[in-house]
Amino acid sequence: MSVQQPPPAFAARARSVGGSPVREILALTERPGVISFAGGLPAPELFDADGLRAAYDAAFTAAPRRALQYSTTEGAPELREAVAARVTGRGLPTGPDDLLITTGSQQALTLITATLVEPGDVVLVENPTYLAALQCFGLAGARVVAVPCDENGILPEALEELVLREHPKLLYSVPTFQNPTGRTLPAARRAAVAEIAARLGLWLVEDDPYGELRYEGAEVPWVAAHPGAEDRTALLGSFSKIMAPGLRLGWLRAPQALRRAAVVAKQAADLHTSTVDQLAAAHYLAAADLDAHVARIRGAYRARRDALLAGLPGALPAGSVWNRPEGGMFVWARLPEGWDATAFLKSAVANDVAFVPGAPFFSTSPDPRTLRLSFTTHTPQEIAEGLRRLSRAAG
Repeated sequence: MSVQQPPPAFAARARSVGGSPVREILALTERPGVISFAGGLPAPELFDADGLRAAYDAAFTAAPRRALQYSTTEGAPELREAVAARVTGRGLPTGPDDLLITTGSQQALTLITATLVEPGDVVLVENPTYLAALQCFGLAGARVVAVPCDENGILPEALEELVLREHPKLLYSVPTFQNPTGRTLPAARRAAVAEIAARLGLWLVEDDPYGELRYEGAEVPWVAAHPGAEDRTALLGSFSKIMAPGLRLGWLRAPQALRRAAVVAKQAADLHTSTVDQLAAAHYLAAADLDAHVARIRGAYRARRDALLAGLPGALPAGSVWNRPEGGMFVWARLPEGWDATAFLKSAVANDVAFVPGAPFFSTSPDPRTLRLSFTTHTPQEIAEGLRRLSRAAG
């Protein structure tokens, strides 16, 4: 019998980028009885299952052959029309041809990265930032540089200094109810970011999966809506948080040339997003009152956020601090001097409660005392019980 040789090695990018600690923690906490503040999961009992079932029935009734057939890469025209109307209604004039339907907004980020980023290119991110974005940029071979931030997000003066020094390809940000911190970038800073990008030559990638989940305060216009951002902003949106994440439906609004390049990248990735899911979503948007459904979600999540905030003083170690997000899914906390959130998590899991340590969300110089708590998955009563367990874990 001949000696077999091992197959060639994986690509360097696959060897250099680790898995998601959040996903690993979710797997750890799936056992019955654990109350998890770890995952950014919508509340399943709030899904409009009946309305979505009716929408799928309508998609098959109206055009079963079309629903089951290949479709165009850009997306079903009726869904793009519906998305364009919603984006326009939120203050950013948009037509169907300005949009590309994607398999979740995560795919939109992957397509933009494939289109813009070459190995060695500098990508700027908030500090901390969305973990899957760090994975995406890492797989592309980018050099990720963190922009200094405060409790309100990006510091424009620091951004300008970095752009001049590092000559980055793009800035990636989640300006509204950011993951992981829940913070929202003020309107004046958004205008400054747009001006800097226009003056110094920079692509902007604005990720907005949480923007419709506002519980208090005034709406803040997208960065994409500010002067200077018009020809250089890729705006990413999603139905995951307002309809259902299992649909895997998102959208990309981008200037024509960038959008066309993303279409080509998508053709290489999956040809097109599921036809039947797109048609069902279009039927749902035509027949159901999504705004009323979002209002119900907001009411439930507001109560859950308030329950978490009310219980944190008795649950976290004395001297801990945290923010009060105006919307979204997350509260960001920092333990007192001498504490480590990863070590604290071990004690928490032993008490059947979980959260996500903050360190993995930093591209450099992680703060080991930080942690993220998601409040959307559990009822106020379950949140109260989870916090009692967290208090026991804190000793």
